[in-house]
Amino acid sequence: MTVEGSATGAVVVGVDGSESATHAVRWAAELAAQRRLPLRITYGYGLIGRYYGGDFTIPANIIESVGDDAKRIVAEAAEQAKDVAPELSVDLQVIDQPPIPLLTELSKDAAMVVLGSSGLGGFTGMLAGSTAVGLAMHARSPVVVVRPREGEAAPPTEGPVVVGVDGSPLSERAIAYAFEEAAMRGAPLVAVHAWLDVEYESAFNRARAYFEGGPVEQDEERLLAERLAGWQEKYPDVPVERVVVRDKPRHQLLDRSATARLVVVGSRGRGGFAGLLLGSTSQALVHHAQCPVMIVRPSGEER
Repeated sequence: MTVEGSATGAVVVGVDGSESATHAVRWAAELAAQRRLPLRITYGYGLIGRYYGGDFTIPANIIESVGDDAKRIVAEAAEQAKDVAPELSVDLQVIDQPPIPLLTELSKDAAMVVLGSSGLGGFTGMLAGSTAVGLAMHARSPVVVVRPREGEAAPPTEGPVVVGVDGSPLSERAIAYAFEEAAMRGAPLVAVHAWLDVEYESAFNRARAYFEGGPVEQDEERLLAERLAGWQEKYPDVPVERVVVRDKPRHQLLDRSATARLVVVGSRGRGGFAGLLLGSTSQALVHHAQCPVMIVRPSGEER
């Protein structure tokens, strides 16, 4: 099955010459080859202001040198991509523009935007704080943060695809992408519905018997079953594990990222996943996930 909007445009990957960007390039190249899409390797070096005050201007030779370095970096990235997928169509792009506005603009026509978890140059600290969350909130396409396993240099290539499910329309899109990724990679799927948010947590302490094993838990199990209905028929070769747990979403997703090859979530949600990229859950995933994280954005009509 093709998810609406997922198979058009190029896979865009932001680079800066760092080891993290190299992992992102290789991950993006594999993704593009699997989806039979072109790969666009982009370097937005965005010098911070041409003027520093008064009459001082960044010398032209420095600007030229930075541009030359950027061209070398994208050329090396192209070689890395071709090493993964020799027949891949690769487009190189070097622009003197800050990376976030550049990638946000490119995401309008992209199938996906891929980034490393840390970097140098134009992407310094990009995935270390609010910048990553900002890109994920404003990008038009899904955003993938390629993160390695703790203690390992490269991102994992084994384990299940884990998807966070909360019953929202955007969660449905996340499920679609997750099944597609699992099918392409020959991986099992783990669908996680963690339903203990602040309101539930407070109520749970007052009515434990009602929540635990009672009507609420049964409702949550039913919600997950309904959201997965039909997908297993569309992807009969993808083994599916259903997980309904009374826990905070960030705890479950982070724990499961330690053995997953990819975690897929919506950029915002409802219930246990409400505000996924606006608060603690998104911050936790960006900083601490131990595998690549795909953040699925709303379609045009859902924005």
